[in-house]
Amino acid sequence: MSGGEFIYEGDELELFQRATNWKNYFRQQIAPYLVGDVAEVGAGLGATTLHLAGSPQRSWLCIEPDPALAAALRTRVPSTVHGVPVESFVGTLASLPADRHFDTIAYIDVLEHIDDDHGEAAIAARRLRRGGALVVLAPAHNWLFSPFDERIGHRRRYNRRSLSALTPPGLTLERAWYLDAAGLSASAANRLLLSQSMPTARQIATWDRLMIPVSRLVDPLIGYRLGKTVVAVWRRA
Repeated sequence: MSGGEFIYEGDELELFQRATNWKNYFRQQIAPYLVGDVAEVGAGLGATTLHLAGSPQRSWLCIEPDPALAAALRTRVPSTVHGVPVESFVGTLASLPADRHFDTIAYIDVLEHIDDDHGEAAIAARRLRRGGALVVLAPAHNWLFSPFDERIGHRRRYNRRSLSALTPPGLTLERAWYLDAAGLSASAANRLLLSQSMPTARQIATWDRLMIPVSRLVDPLIGYRLGKTVVAVWRRA
């Protein structure tokens, strides 16, 4: 990812913005870390912004390097979401003015698209204020890497160990855990049996409507040790 001429190679954003149960679920999981001035890197069409932004944040910055996506985001996301001022920036975290720092920086299904994920995590660490949090949510398990991952520009998938290994200087890993144990079976079926390059709208709806409620029950029972998504939070001391 880089600014300027960057064009996002995926075409799944419109499809997955309808997965409201999933977005509500991971919002519940990461909401305690989304405080103060928040930067959302790779905000896309703004569907996640609309689910995550809201008190107790002070401000929300959507960073999007694809100019077309950033333009669409501006038409879909109002300047205030649930009382929180929202602005957008066309570019990357690195291309922001040097004096911009944040209490939280979030990468929601974004870091797996970035070639130099270690370098990106280091940039994020330097942009965090004291006590600030870096929040990453990403697809889990390289053995699940499928034609769908390749089509939408994933460079990799993560597990807790590989994501924890990204810990940049100045930050301490606070927690790493999995979400969506039920959805893991759907991803495994696609990888091993279907090998689809894109799920259908019906498949997304079925997963979101039927599997996510099951995961919300099962995940805490198994200690968040299994799932198709991995989440990690780092903290600046």
